[in-house]
Amino acid sequence: MKQRLEKLQGLQQEGKDPFDVYKVNVTHHAEEVKENFETLEEKEVTVAGRILSKRGQGKVVFSDVYDKTGKIQLFIKIDNVGEEKLAEYKSLNIGDLVAATGTVFKTKTGEISVKVSSFQLTCKSLRPLPEKFHGLKDPDLRYRHREVDIIMNPEVKDTFIKRTAIMRYIREFLDNKGFMECETPILSPIAGGAAARPFVTHHNALDIDMYLRIATELYLKRLIVAGFEKVYDMGKNFRNEGIDIRHNPEFTMIELYQAYADYNDMMEITENLVAYVCEKVLGTTKVTYQGTEIDFTPPWRRITMVDAVNEFAGVNFNEISNDEEAQKIAKEKNLEFKKDLKFVTKGDVLNALFEEFAEEHMIQPTFIYDYPVEISPLTKKKRGNEEFTERFEGFIFGREICNAYSELNDPVVQRDRFVQQAKERELGDDEAYVIDEDFMHALEIGMPPTGGLGIGIDRLVMFLTDSYSIRDVILFPTMKPAQNNK
Repeated sequence: MKQRLEKLQGLQQEGKDPFDVYKVNVTHHAEEVKENFETLEEKEVTVAGRILSKRGQGKVVFSDVYDKTGKIQLFIKIDNVGEEKLAEYKSLNIGDLVAATGTVFKTKTGEISVKVSSFQLTCKSLRPLPEKFHGLKDPDLRYRHREVDIIMNPEVKDTFIKRTAIMRYIREFLDNKGFMECETPILSPIAGGAAARPFVTHHNALDIDMYLRIATELYLKRLIVAGFEKVYDMGKNFRNEGIDIRHNPEFTMIELYQAYADYNDMMEITENLVAYVCEKVLGTTKVTYQGTEIDFTPPWRRITMVDAVNEFAGVNFNEISNDEEAQKIAKEKNLEFKKDLKFVTKGDVLNALFEEFAEEHMIQPTFIYDYPVEISPLTKKKRGNEEFTERFEGFIFGREICNAYSELNDPVVQRDRFVQQAKERELGDDEAYVIDEDFMHALEIGMPPTGGLGIGIDRLVMFLTDSYSIRDVILFPTMKPAQNNK
């Protein structure tokens, strides 16, 4: 860094300060030059990017410069630029940014290149990049300095290009079906719409605590009440919980709601949306994730939670008649709960058995449906069986990717459910739902039958880019401050 700073000071003393460059008239990017070689051969172009290699000596230098599309080789020869400029290019460092003008040609080895007639240093890199052979491998450094990670690892750049495309095609799919994208508040006086621990902040002017949103559900349902029959919001949610390969406190979700629809319609939307995005981004509905082929082709498998628990835990809940019998099974299976076992319900045990014994077996895309009413406070009861609700979650590779309901629109029942959730909080579940009176006001005005769906965008991107950790698909994941930042 000291040597690079000295070089910068020397350039500034010579009146060649690279930080005095304000604009470059770039005519082409690297891939454009390569893809259009036949029409560009012997034509003049101006390219710009970061120097990632230099080789050659004497009167010729070959240099690889990388821009947003990839690599282009520069050919700098003394006959074309002169002795002084050749020496200047040789003095540049790996990591410096340059703009170069010249004619397009092919070298003797067949590489499409730019025969440079002039160039300009546009930014001096004062901090050396990692040594290219070993690259940047340390996960902590990669996530903390994502800009260097992207420079050094082209596959990382490709992941985030795909992420942007995935989000674009999700919007395209929904827009084509008549959904309207809406923006809902990130700051709210109530942490509602999900069972999660919120981040708390304080609004000075109003002198009230507020919460970063944990879900967009309640606001979007209010828009259904307003008469917007198909709405969605894709954006950040925040949950003050742990960090692991599947969880980041700040994450991206899409929630959508459709009036006059139910959870069966949401299953169709989910499988068709994912298949559409796969086809658009990857050209196929089959992907390989961590060595396993995943087939997103609709229709996906559908199985009730009761049947899944029967299959993988060996417990038939159709034969269990009350909470006490379920509690005995919970003891036998060594299940753990946030509340005392005597308060645990049959539905609590069913869900715990599914999570403990069945969830990991859901490798191919699978909808688990008909969840217990106790863990689904915003969901309509199952037609014909009030112990269950019309709710499903989608699983891939043993991981939940989405959650959907036939939405509860009875305000009397909804208030009763919220009261029950308040009791759950008293029993120790600090992630139980809280009542939102503004939402209740909307329900009392009247919400039509509605289907709702939430999809974790980060997890979907993981599957479509074969990324092991959620941190690999979030540009700047949440990190503990580095020691030298204290």
